[in-house]
Amino acid sequence: MIRGARTGVFGGTFNPIHAGHLRAAEEVVDALALERMIFVPSANPPHKSVGGEDSIAPAKDRLEWVRAAISDNPRFAVDAVEIERGGASYTVDTLRGLSEQNRGERPVFCIGCDAFVEMGSWREPEVIFGLAHFAVTTRPPVTCGSLADWLPKVVRDDFEIADDGRSARHKASGCSLEVIEISALDISASDIRRRLQEGRSVRYLLPESIRKSVEQSGVYV
Repeated sequence: MIRGARTGVFGGTFNPIHAGHLRAAEEVVDALALERMIFVPSANPPHKSVGGEDSIAPAKDRLEWVRAAISDNPRFAVDAVEIERGGASYTVDTLRGLSEQNRGERPVFCIGCDAFVEMGSWREPEVIFGLAHFAVTTRPPVTCGSLADWLPKVVRDDFEIADDGRSARHKASGCSLEVIEISALDISASDIRRRLQEGRSVRYLLPESIRKSVEQSGVYV
């Protein structure tokens, strides 16, 4: 179980940020009694271009949309560290930087179970799991599951998994993993981009504070 952590970190492209992101962050903050959740938008992946359903919006737009979307929640903050750093965005570098800023305090990294499964292919996964606790959130269509099934093979032997599969402890670092079941809001950024490209409504999928800005940007059409 994750105990004593005060800060959560929610990384992603947020392309664009939507109600599902915000609700997941809110529920993790509540479940773990965190003081704040820091959203960290990634920089522009070099292999993607602007425009179309599968494109990524310019970093400055995504950053401003995150700022506007979270502005009414005092427990939410945004950090532009990956955008300011430029180039490829590596979670291990971000977590190292946050650890230095917070004098070694380990944050809780918030990640969907679908992305968690793929972490074995990330840069230095063995190091990442020693830098932070992890809140692994369910994501539709997956509404429950076990860390025994989701843990990347490259780090599986580094953890002691609870019998119920809902939590785990890193044998060396003491970092914890915990499954957090969140409201099943089946909202995805790819679906929102598709709707915008087709000229369909995205009202109530995007925060109203950014909806017009996203629509008028023309990025996804």
